[in-house]
Amino acid sequence: MQRLAISALTEYIGTALLVCVVVGSGIMGANLSRDAGVALLINALSTTLALALLILVLGPLSGAHFNPAVSLVQLATRNQSLRASLTYIVAQIAGAVTGAVLANLMFELPAVTFSAHERTGVGMMVGEVLATAGLIAVIGILVERNLANLIPVAVAAWIGSACFFTSSTSFANPAVTIGRMFSDTFAGIEPASVLPYIAAQLVGAGIGVLIVRAYSRAARLTSK
Repeated sequence: MQRLAISALTEYIGTALLVCVVVGSGIMGANLSRDAGVALLINALSTTLALALLILVLGPLSGAHFNPAVSLVQLATRNQSLRASLTYIVAQIAGAVTGAVLANLMFELPAVTFSAHERTGVGMMVGEVLATAGLIAVIGILVERNLANLIPVAVAAWIGSACFFTSSTSFANPAVTIGRMFSDTFAGIEPASVLPYIAAQLVGAGIGVLIVRAYSRAARLTSK
């Protein structure tokens, strides 16, 4: 019980800090430049660096999921119990909302302002599927290869890259998606766009699991 409580608190804090970085750097980027490309660069760079550091520092305490999609994959692959997974997910969502509120307050904005940033369209949904599938595949393949120590850098590299090559700017995280709804700023997402994004992320997570399984089979065949 104590171990799960520590892990849940870690997931809460880690997700809160991650969303605070995502939203805060988005606000800062928009304040520094009217060029959306420059703002996205600032947002992506800050997010990439923070994500790597958070996984590296907090990983030993909880596994550093900070993402319900990752926790659900751990449940589906029987690497985590239902109780632990649900506890993680609640902590992650609560942390994400807290992080958005902190970012708003840090820049002297109202604590909660629901975003009006519309993110819709088939292209964006495809982007979220791809971003999340890639994230799960990167994690799973590194674990299969006994290279889990590279996960902080690899995950950050994937997310940072996907911020630019996906049309959705790579949310790839249901909790972060929910949190970003509470800030009407550069990184925000309108409430109506949240469920489609999460649905796309869950589809992507499932595809990611299939990619890892296919990789595992191929690796076994080529090693014979």
